[in-house]
Amino acid sequence: MNAPLGVKVAYLYRWSNETGEPRAKREGPLRRTSQSSAVTGLESMASSSNLLPNVRPAELLREAIYRHIRYTLVLRNPRLLGPVELLTPVSLAVRDRIVDRMIETEERVRSKDSKRLYYLSMEFLMGRSLNDNLHNLGITELMREVLASIGMSLDDVLACELDAGLGNGGLGRLAACFLESLATLGMPGYGYGIDYEYGLFRQEINGGFQREKPDRWKANGTPFEIGRPDRALSIPLYGRVETSRDNHGNLRQIWTSQKFVLGIPSDMPVVGWGGETVNFLRLFAARASEDFDIEIFNRGDYIRAVEQKIGNENISRVLYPSDSVMSGKELRLVQEYFLVACAIGDLVRRYDLDHKGYEQFPSKVAIQMNDTHPSLAVAELMRVFIDEKGLEWEQAWELTQATCAYTNHTLLPEALERWSVSLMERVLPRHMQLIYGINHQFLRSISEYSFTDPDLMRRTSIIEEAADKQVRMAHLAIIGSHAVNGVAALHSELVKSTLVPDFAKLWPERFSNKTNGVAPRPWLHKSNPGLAALLTETIGERWVTDLSLLRGLQKFADDAAFRAKFREVKQHNKNRLAKVIFDQTGVQVYTSSLFDVQIKRIHEYKRQLLNVMRIIDQYLQCVDHGVEIKVPRTFVFAGKAAPGYWAAKQIIKLIHNVASVVNSDPRMKDRIKVAFLPDYRVSLAEIIIPAADVSEQISTAGMEASGTGNMKLSMNGALTVGTYDGANIEILEEVGEENFYLFGLRVEQIEEMKRKGLYNAQEYYAKNERTKAVMDSLGSDRFSPQEPGLFRWIVDEILYRGDRYFHLADLPSYVEINESVDEDYLDQELWSRKAAINVARIGKFSSDRTILEYARDIWHIGPFEQPWVPKPKPEAILTAAPPASASESSSVVG
Repeated sequence: MNAPLGVKVAYLYRWSNETGEPRAKREGPLRRTSQSSAVTGLESMASSSNLLPNVRPAELLREAIYRHIRYTLVLRNPRLLGPVELLTPVSLAVRDRIVDRMIETEERVRSKDSKRLYYLSMEFLMGRSLNDNLHNLGITELMREVLASIGMSLDDVLACELDAGLGNGGLGRLAACFLESLATLGMPGYGYGIDYEYGLFRQEINGGFQREKPDRWKANGTPFEIGRPDRALSIPLYGRVETSRDNHGNLRQIWTSQKFVLGIPSDMPVVGWGGETVNFLRLFAARASEDFDIEIFNRGDYIRAVEQKIGNENISRVLYPSDSVMSGKELRLVQEYFLVACAIGDLVRRYDLDHKGYEQFPSKVAIQMNDTHPSLAVAELMRVFIDEKGLEWEQAWELTQATCAYTNHTLLPEALERWSVSLMERVLPRHMQLIYGINHQFLRSISEYSFTDPDLMRRTSIIEEAADKQVRMAHLAIIGSHAVNGVAALHSELVKSTLVPDFAKLWPERFSNKTNGVAPRPWLHKSNPGLAALLTETIGERWVTDLSLLRGLQKFADDAAFRAKFREVKQHNKNRLAKVIFDQTGVQVYTSSLFDVQIKRIHEYKRQLLNVMRIIDQYLQCVDHGVEIKVPRTFVFAGKAAPGYWAAKQIIKLIHNVASVVNSDPRMKDRIKVAFLPDYRVSLAEIIIPAADVSEQISTAGMEASGTGNMKLSMNGALTVGTYDGANIEILEEVGEENFYLFGLRVEQIEEMKRKGLYNAQEYYAKNERTKAVMDSLGSDRFSPQEPGLFRWIVDEILYRGDRYFHLADLPSYVEINESVDEDYLDQELWSRKAAINVARIGKFSSDRTILEYARDIWHIGPFEQPWVPKPKPEAILTAAPPASASESSSVVG
């Protein structure tokens, strides 16, 4: 048997559980030997054909952990190690198995010369790698057994890994799901991102206020990151552009006097279900191109030399540096360019390994820009083709357009990035020149239309003409791509009709919809094992890689025995969440209450404020008017507010103040409890989502592009209370109106009210007594008795500044629909039937389906059919042979 070298070494050096000393199999203590005799023993073992097959997978895994304890940690006795210390050897033992498959995957892709997808994103919310990798390899329970044999709990070890601080919200969670689906589907798809030293921030709550602390997510090590310092790239910045003639007398633009920063890559393996395909997320860290400027040092200014080095490395220090001041804007622009320059440089280098010339480039490379942050990829690819590869403009532009594609994630104009021309000219002078060239070519191509619409050029130009000229990054991405997509049916239509209607008319064939999806392996099978087991028991296991098969569950929604088991699973998950709530907030919740969940980034358009207003209404009705609360509710909030977003941070404070009043009021008698769980992250979401009864998806209609939390919650048996917005609409269509609680204005109603000036929040305030009472309570300090006037701004914003997000227009229908929720929840048989149908009909919202659509329509990578991937077998994972030429293959990966 040709077993991996690591397995052979592990087998040779057996360990005693008691002492940590090496022992030979079934023999006494292994005497200390010389290196040559050890090698001889290893060679003898390698030649044995019947030795390794008799070894249990648990023994192989245990030996691998012990080997890393000895040779990586340089320690002897595993029983003296705590969970934090064990995290590294356990992770490395798993990583060893992954690396073999990573190399095999690369060999397979390269031997077929397959087209590859490169997914560029500023965010990748990957969560905890060890848990995900154990799960997709199918060895979670095996690892649990191994660790138990040395007196350690797997759960304790898993809890020591900090969530990777590589994102903030839905953008990063979506990107992580896409990478997992690509690997599960066996597609060659790779992520490119920044290796942030610190995440966005760690959220703490002090006196109800959000306090931002550094997110040192690498504090316990990052054993699943594989360093690739030999793949470092030199990234140019600043400098100037000069004109010269080449050997043929042609004018050429030369970017000179640049400052260079190194991009140092590390790979984070992405394991598909079953472990057959292992792709990777390549992350780049910024380092100074020299330790420091020796000329400055020689002048005696050591401090300035070191400061310059530190300044270069700030590029990858933290996700989304504040852009409220010019230095922050500059750093953010440099950060975005750093990402695309590293990505383009790396993927072009990889293409060059196996190809001559660039005619085949679009047939071998697909670049997907995840939102506007990576849109400089268009200009950077042009620069590489023209300046480094010597292509003429026309060919370079044709190749760039055929390679690049752009996903839009927002309809909010302020979220569509614009960069000052003067800043771009200083930081990226060559790119600014190229953007002018791209814009000139584009405007010339549409000049014939200007006779019928003289304002068309101004509206579509990449350069926004104003006192301070701006580069419209969304326009650059659209013009430079062959495909543009939205992420939900309504959103995609609004992109064409309201956001960029001119481009949609010019190139209707470029625009399409790709409704988002979420990966069912991490977000259902792993995070909700009770429900996953019930589904498998009921309809078989194939649903794990084909979520459409959940439709087979529908007939069991009418089965009383199934519904009872379904409720039992939900109750278990609620009990687990209740413990977390108490441990983190001190709030004791009633586990038989309805768990009402709103977990997402704190933003005015997502309307956490509307939810709080409804809680206030229910509280006031109970304590001021004696209205009985029929269904006890536990309201669970979680989410971060951007550090510079004052209103969002004030909403967090309001949630805490309302919680303080409601939770401590004896008149409520546990009828309402409010809890805000701090530091929302993937691992926390994995506990909250399976426990939710109600999913709050209440954004102002027309403002949420899609949402993915709505899909995860519905997939786990929560019923949606939502507006007609984003992917809510498609969830409603799939699960049926009777299994969805719809309320609020629709997009067309809101647009008409805006257009005709029909909305007056004061009228809604005056004509509805309950609405008036809620607003008056905010203005009267009822929820801020020790902080007079604290929430007066909310009254002013809503009543006197236009209520941009239509809170008062939607509040009455929101209150009314929640009364329907209460009525239905009182009938637990009815409720569990509705919840089960939500699970049964949610198959459309698998990211596997989304990826297959991207692959078929935009990327043109295969396979295009959803394969059945059986549950992985631990024996195969732990004893698989490495590639025949592993020593040569190790240099192939990337």
